[in-house]
Amino acid sequence: MQNKKYSIEDALAGLNIEALNEMQVASIEANKTHNNVLLLSATGSGKTLAFLLPVLEGLDYSNTKSTQALIIVPSRELALQIEQVLRSMRTGVKITCCYGGHLRETEEKNLVQPPAILIGTPGRLSDHIRRGNITIDTITTLVLDEFDKSLEAGFQDEISFIIDSLPGIQKRILTSATEAVEVPDFVKFDEPHKLNFLSEEDAENNRLAIKTVISEDKDKIEALFRLICFLGNRLTIVFCNHREAVERTSSLLSERGITNVFYHGSMEQRDRDSALCKFRNGTVNILVTTDLAARGLDIPHIRYIIHYHLPHTEDIFTHRNGRTARMEASGTAILLLSREEKVPAYVTQIEEEITLPEEVELPEKPKWTTFFIAAGKKDKVNKVDIVGFFTNKGQLKKEDIGLIEVKDFSSFVAIRKSKASTTLNLVKNEKIKNQKVKIEIAK
Repeated sequence: MQNKKYSIEDALAGLNIEALNEMQVASIEANKTHNNVLLLSATGSGKTLAFLLPVLEGLDYSNTKSTQALIIVPSRELALQIEQVLRSMRTGVKITCCYGGHLRETEEKNLVQPPAILIGTPGRLSDHIRRGNITIDTITTLVLDEFDKSLEAGFQDEISFIIDSLPGIQKRILTSATEAVEVPDFVKFDEPHKLNFLSEEDAENNRLAIKTVISEDKDKIEALFRLICFLGNRLTIVFCNHREAVERTSSLLSERGITNVFYHGSMEQRDRDSALCKFRNGTVNILVTTDLAARGLDIPHIRYIIHYHLPHTEDIFTHRNGRTARMEASGTAILLLSREEKVPAYVTQIEEEITLPEEVELPEKPKWTTFFIAAGKKDKVNKVDIVGFFTNKGQLKKEDIGLIEVKDFSSFVAIRKSKASTTLNLVKNEKIKNQKVKIEIAK
């Protein structure tokens, strides 16, 4: 298979990265000589790029009208994250992302012209294969990203069906942030070449401080409120064990004046997108969530992880904490304990117990508001269009426009809060790209 030269330099330029790290270089070299590669590396260490570059180097660029590589992931958020990285890498090939939570028919239209690289969650990919929407015969490369998480989530049957449906697989790449995964026989992962960079976790743990806070009440909401006030206006994720607890905790914090959003697997896709966009763009600094957010979400600069409920396992504890202290940054994980709760045996390096003051002040309110626009990529709307729209029709300066995220059929824009009301009145009846679309404050 003769490839045109794929430029790693172009990929790095698109991602604003100066050089690859040791793990990424090792992955590229290993994939040149081995058909089965197992990549073990800590959360936040750059595994996505470590498998995408070998995938891109392995494409037949003379035949990009057929699907050559399939990337299976455990969550829609991870699928969308990988898609975004690929699009930033200036690949020049078609990429399609398939996941539950939005219309299957939209994906079916995208699959009529097969993408060179297909990314998706197990359930939705299985559905498309059964309906004959995917050109399975041409797929030669299979990536199972966060494979241990897919097994934990119960996707074994779907992944087994997908792999059994692919007759032409020549290369398999599996990634994981934990070594405690047994690869089932159906993966056909014979004599894999293992790249184990999990020792990087030692350095990560040195940057991660673990602390405790004791709640005098069994219901810990008052202690959580005072802890958030004590920590100040920093990006913080609060982990609960159940969806009902997430919504209750978020509501009680809101009643006390803490601006926050909640996030869990039963939410509609638009609501999930909105919550994460608000957290990323500075509209809120507190995200209350289940363990859905413990893996796959790449949100930089998270300073604090609060374990409102103790994690059920050490593995969950590790991955929750992996949202902070990423790459060269530092972070703090805080276990919020009632008097009846004990620190789990696997937590061995507690730095200190935080004593909360009796009197606290509410953190400073965020300076951004998120606008929702009912138009996106499929409507031919992009970030440049949105900036132009708000500077012209909304009379904003560029510094009053923050992070913009464009989805398939919607977009989210951070607008400086002091300008939000005036801006909404100016733009709500205007057209963007000659289209009259709903524009409102994101719910």
